Order: sequence, then C-alpha cells, then structure tokens
Amino acid sequence: MRSDIHPNYNEINVTCSCGSTFATGSTYGKEELHIDVCSQCHPFYTGKQKIVDTAGQVDKFNRRFGGKK
Repeated sequence: MRSDIHPNYNEINVTCSCGSTFATGSTYGKEELHIDVCSQCHPFYTGKQKIVDTAGQVDKFNRRFGGKK
C-alpha cells in the first residue's frame, strides 16, 4: 500500500443554520463546517413539514395540476 495518499481524518465542528452544533470525524480540510439542515431541524426527524417556496413554484404547480385527479 502506498503511503501519504490518504487524506487526514480529523475531528471537526459542524454548525447548522438552526443553531445546533456537534463534533464529528471527517476528511474535510477545514476545522468547521456550516450546513443548512441537521437532524434537529430536518422534517423527517422532527415530524414537522416545512415548505420552502422558491419564487412561487408550489403555487405554480397547484395552478397547473391542482384541479386534475
């Protein structure tokens, strides 16, 4: 096996946009990582669904396909 070809595995701090932070091991090159969604705020884990409507895409979809069965 060749030496010095694998990235370093370090502990990093992960910060979510909801404010939750945790430490994990990663080969990411920096000491801190910022993410948008974590297990504290993701709808799958919380059971609360959030609809993020970008430029009215949900309304546009409902206008086109909402009346059809």
